[in-house]
Formats: sequence, C-alpha cells, structure tokens
Amino acid sequence: MVEILFAKSALPKDGVLVLPLAEDAPLREDAAALNERHDGALAKAIEAASFKGKAGQSLNLYHIGGYKRVLLLGTGKADAPRRAELLGAALATSLSQESEASLVTTGFSADEAAQIALGASLRAYRFDKYRTTEKEEAKPKLKKLKLLCAAPKEAEAAWSSAKALANGVDFARDLVSEPANILYPAEFAERLEGLKKLGLKIEVYGQKELEKLGFGTMLAVSQGSVREPRMVVMQWLGASGGDEKKAKKPKEPLVFVGKGVTFDTGGISLKPAAGMEDMKWDMAGAGAVSGLMAALAGRKAKVDAIGLVGLVENMPSGSATRPGDVVKSYAGKTVEILNTDAEGRLVLADVLYYAQERFAPKFMVNLATLTGAIIVGLGHEYAGLFSNSDELVEKLVASGEIVGEKLWRMPLAKEGEAYDKELDSAIADVKNIGGGRAGGSITAAQFLQRFVNNTPWAHLDIAGMAWATKDAGVNPKGATAFGVRLLDHFARGFEA
Repeated sequence: MVEILFAKSALPKDGVLVLPLAEDAPLREDAAALNERHDGALAKAIEAASFKGKAGQSLNLYHIGGYKRVLLLGTGKADAPRRAELLGAALATSLSQESEASLVTTGFSADEAAQIALGASLRAYRFDKYRTTEKEEAKPKLKKLKLLCAAPKEAEAAWSSAKALANGVDFARDLVSEPANILYPAEFAERLEGLKKLGLKIEVYGQKELEKLGFGTMLAVSQGSVREPRMVVMQWLGASGGDEKKAKKPKEPLVFVGKGVTFDTGGISLKPAAGMEDMKWDMAGAGAVSGLMAALAGRKAKVDAIGLVGLVENMPSGSATRPGDVVKSYAGKTVEILNTDAEGRLVLADVLYYAQERFAPKFMVNLATLTGAIIVGLGHEYAGLFSNSDELVEKLVASGEIVGEKLWRMPLAKEGEAYDKELDSAIADVKNIGGGRAGGSITAAQFLQRFVNNTPWAHLDIAGMAWATKDAGVNPKGATAFGVRLLDHFARGFEA
C-alpha cells in the first residue's frame, strides 16, 4: 500500500507537485500564488491546452520553479459524487511512475482529504506475487503520497478509519485473485484465522463438524473433491465488548454470509472448458464478507457483526453428487439436486439457516457469484438485489450509491407464487433449479428464500461485479472486492 502522509498546506520547494482544479474554476490560493510567481505560466498552459478541470483531465507542466513536475488534475463539478475519492484514483494512475509526490488539498475538508487517500490506495493495488520476470520499468513506483491540508491531524484521524477499510478491500482482493491450487477451503480458513490479531473471534468447522451439524446440501457440493470443506464464523462484537475475551453474546447483530466455492467445475454437470479458469473467483462472496469483517475490526466499529462463509470445492469424480440425487439440508428440508452446477445455493442454504437460527440477526445479507443469468440481465454495472424487506433494500441501495457499488432490485415472489412454484419437486421438498433458463437469477434467489425464516434478508448476486476486465475508478483490472465498501457503509448506520 502507498504510504500516506498529511502535512500543513505550505508548498514544498521541489519534487512532484499535484494541484487539483475544479471544472471551470479559477486557480485557488497556492496554485494562484505559484502562477503569479512564475509570470502566469500555469494560466498560459491551461489556456493553451484547453484544460477545463473536467474529471479525469490532466495536464503536466515541467520547468516550473524547482519542481520536477507540476501535475494539474481535473476534479469535475464541485458537487460531483465521490469527487475526492475519484481524484485519489486519478492521482494514483497519473503518478504510477513517480516514487513520491505532494498534493494540495485546498478546497477539500479533512474527511475529503482522507477520501482522496482512500481512492489513491485502492487504485494503486496490484496482485503481483507470482510475477517473476516483469521488467522494472513496467512496475508502478509510487511509494509515498503527502497530502497538504489545512487540518492535517483531523485528516489523519479520518484516514485511520479509511485505511482499515482499504486494508479490508485489499484482503478480499488478495483472496479472490489467488489461484485455486493455492487457495482451497482449508487454506482460506487458515488465512481467516490470521484475522484474530484484529480482535475477531474465529470458529472453523471442518468435515466432521459439518457432518455432525447435518449440513447435507453443503456437503453434497464438496463430496466430489479431495479438498475437505470448511465453514468459518467470524464475530466482531464492537457494541458488546469488542474482542473475543471481553465480548458478550450479541443481541440482534448484523449477519453477513458469503458463498465460498474456491473452484467450480460444475461437478458432474460439467461446465464448458472455455472460461472455466474464471471459476477461481466463485468464492468472491466469501472474500467480500471476509474483507468486510477485517475492515470492521480494523477500524474498531461500534457494531455487532457476524460473518459466515461456506467454503467448498466443486469437482467431478467417482464420489461426486449425481444429478437426481436427494439430500437433506440443515433446515431439515430435502433437496433434489437436478444440476450440480447450481451449487452455490446449496452451500448458502445450510449456512443461511444456521446463521439465523444461532444468531437471530436484525438483518441478514448474503453475497454470492450465484448466476450467469444476472450478468445477462444487468451486465457489469449493477449487482442484483433480492430481498424480503423494503427497509433493508432502501438502506443497501443508498449505501451502494454513496460508495459506487450499485444495486438493482429484482423481483422475489412469496412461497407458492409464480417463480417460487418452479422449484417444487416431484419427489422432495424442493429442487435446486427452476424449469428452464428463463429467470435463472430469480429462481436461484427463490431457492435461498426457502431457507430464510421471516428474518429481514437480502441476497446480492455479484456475479457480474466480482472481477473487472479493465481499470475503472478506484478498481484496477482484476478482483474488485465488490460489497466490502457497500456493507461497511451500511454497517455504519447501526454503530452505537
């Protein structure tokens, strides 16, 4: 992560200087003074380049005073959403080949200065642990960013919380980026145990414990793999005592559940070979829940939150579940498995029922790369949102808009109504797929709802949002950790 420093507003005498400029706005304070000292050089360059200060616009100036480089960055309209954060992202991109730089934050509050730092940190992320031959000139070099502020102490305090969030996002990105031969259920669980140092209480359930609990649908997914499953329960009790030694039993906590299929071949219902390598990130829901819990603990959030992840590998073998098999879930319902590639819902069914039974949550939210159908419907701009609670929908959508992780509400029927009736089985309580491809993301959500008992609940289908094929905003190409920032903001609304 780029080292972030905050200092008083006085301009440095040399190095790389960054000056933000709002759209169609005059030069302000430090920039105006620098312009005057150098015979209007900034104003002349701005006019010659038709620089308007639009978001994403940049202008490099050289041979200004003793500076190696003066970079003007457009910030767009003064009231543009996420203006500070996106400035930070543009900053990280523009300065990738500089080792350090100073940014003037005139016109931004202390909280906004921290958001600039957050944007820069998120965009500067790279997963390069397996690159051994990359040329030195191709590597990003930015190591230190100094933000010049009117109130550096206040900005640094705000950054402390934002940095914990950035760390949580990067933790989730690391998990999603790992190849499946490295990150399998046991290894995933071991990495989560490392979060104990943040004050999280971590419980790990292995094969025997899951068998004893009766997690029949989750175990049906994992039984074709030599990699044994895990369920991990993470507790952050910031409103009930903090760390695991002092914490009391949580009352109406927020509960977050993540699908963690560390690799999905489809099982006996084998996927096509083309693109199957992408299925290493079929655990992005579990990655997001893990990153969220790390963020909440890292910033000592005054909220009780529980994160649960079901971790399995879905493989074809002589021991794999066959299409047509019937298994019994933790809830006691029998499930006819007609398609072994509709496996994420089987994992979530057991974990969701266990979560609500054990913790009696105020709200329960699950995240999953559940269906390709949601990508057909919404593309890569929105995650699908299914919920039985209008209040929960309102809060989640609002948080998504604020942080730039957008949700679109999809229909969800009551039991026995259209959509839901498609899941009725001829020989069991429920089957794991509907009658055809039509409405596939909806029938998947209907299946999950069969394992939710009147708890206010939302299902986020993040299949189209977990991985970015190009750089955009605060996300470099690759794992996005979609959901971490959204749910961190959501959780802030419940802090004591």
